[in-house]
Amino acid sequence: MERIPKIAIGIIILVAATLLCILLDLSWVDATHSYTFAEVIDTLFGGGTWGSRIIIRDTNAPRVVAGLFVGAGLAITGCAMQAIFRNPLASPYILGLSSGASVGAAASLLFTIPFIPGTIVTPFLAFVMCFGTMILVYNMARVGGTVRTESLILAGVAVSSLLSAVVSLLTFIAGDRMEGIVFWTMGNLGNASWDEIAFMVPIIVVCSILLLTQCKALNAMMLGDIHAMDLGVDVKKTRLFILILSTIIVAAAVSFVGVIGFIGLVIPHILRIILGPDNRTIMPLSMIGGAAFITICDYLAHIVIPQYGTLPIGVITALIGAPIFIFLLIRRKKEVGWN
Repeated sequence: MERIPKIAIGIIILVAATLLCILLDLSWVDATHSYTFAEVIDTLFGGGTWGSRIIIRDTNAPRVVAGLFVGAGLAITGCAMQAIFRNPLASPYILGLSSGASVGAAASLLFTIPFIPGTIVTPFLAFVMCFGTMILVYNMARVGGTVRTESLILAGVAVSSLLSAVVSLLTFIAGDRMEGIVFWTMGNLGNASWDEIAFMVPIIVVCSILLLTQCKALNAMMLGDIHAMDLGVDVKKTRLFILILSTIIVAAAVSFVGVIGFIGLVIPHILRIILGPDNRTIMPLSMIGGAAFITICDYLAHIVIPQYGTLPIGVITALIGAPIFIFLLIRRKKEVGWN
């Protein structure tokens, strides 16, 4: 099959899967009842009953919209990280960003911050700590004005381990507030509001568009820094620019919905295996695939064990993403994508 038809088929499949996932997630009511797709569509376009408008438009829709953009943002960020580090095992959290955000969230749930409004203290501190973690890791990895990818990874692992220990300490001393910290670190789309979406979505959209403009540079950087410079890429500035954009996307996403893993790792990895290494194709398709994956995971979180309530979405993404990734590693034990 030629490359263009394969890409076109991939787009059609991913878009269709995303639309199906959206309808499934919007239709959920409780363990015993769901709306039909026709009722969902009718309600979205102004029809439906009073009850369906409350459930579909006011309760389910914010969760689904937040999930779509969070999934898309994490997936394109994971794709960019894999290209920067020339490693298909890289993820959006490789620099310890999730650990930094978790420290901020845990601190906000444990301590009173008088100068920050209570309604935004958790996302605000999570965002600040996430971005601060990237700055710390980048400066730790800088040697004489040069930043090597190997140093970035090592610094990220070290800082992530330290911050994870801090989160564990805060969780231990949290007392009756421990539940809030634990559930935040598992990820949750259910608390998303339209005000949060109005803040988060523009950030993710703008930064994702800017990342898409760097596809050619990322393709060159996958060949190695020396080859990229021979092709006219300012590796240092481009890498820093992409890291900043990726950090902003991750910070905007996790600050409102918590840490959701495996989306930025599995989705780009699978697409690279199927379609090859070209980021001009993989990055936009990763956004669609990430949106579809997180939406179906959110639906499954409601129906898997309803007697225990809704599972944290991070649990579902890990239960699905980890086995898929293990299977891919067993089938393809060598690094795949660009060798």
